Amino acid sequence: MNSFDSNLIDQVIESRSSCRAFLDRDIGRETVQDILSVASRAPSGSNIQPWQVYVLQGESLKSLIEKVTQAHDALNADPGLIKNFPKPYEYYPTQWKSPYIDRRRENGWGLYKLLGIEREQKDKMHQQHQKNFTFFGAPVGLMFTVDTSLEKGSLIDYGMFLQNIMLTATARGLATCPQAAWVNFSTLVMPHIGASEDETLVCGMSLGWPNEQELVNTFKTPRVGVDEFVTWLS
Repeated sequence: MNSFDSNLIDQVIESRSSCRAFLDRDIGRETVQDILSVASRAPSGSNIQPWQVYVLQGESLKSLIEKVTQAHDALNADPGLIKNFPKPYEYYPTQWKSPYIDRRRENGWGLYKLLGIEREQKDKMHQQHQKNFTFFGAPVGLMFTVDTSLEKGSLIDYGMFLQNIMLTATARGLATCPQAAWVNFSTLVMPHIGASEDETLVCGMSLGWPNEQELVNTFKTPRVGVDEFVTWLS
């Protein structure tokens, strides 16, 4: 059995955070391929490896950004257009309860407070949310799909794969932001990436070099203590 420096592993895990501003600096295809190759060592039930990844760079990235930001602006102007963008699945619950709604509010309003966005400033909220659909300026956008024939267990496998990507990128000095927001525009994303009718969009992810000078990247989400989510049995 190999022995590793647990401090280094802990450091990578604890330093990972969602990056919301990236430098205008390219990443080579070899680097992205290396990250995905390492991440593919994630476990999956019966080793079925349910992940399918689409890597967007250059013109494919720019054109998707243009399509979705225009749709997002249109939807903001006319909420009735929501019927044109059916989601493949609900990421969040339709009925919230504590403590989850409390954590969600803490996260959302904490970010807006840092950026000086008040509750009544809907336009500024929209502009900030719009940055999701620019991949926050990252040079690489990742889209993840899963075969529709697979069940919920494959989404558990997928989560471990996504975490591996984020940690592997962090270890290389890169940053990521996993984004469920893209699911809201699945009807635009899927034909753009050439996905088949047998695939469902899981989420997107921004990948790039973090802009450490941007205020938004100082935002660190809190975590509850172990005693709040662990029950000890003996």
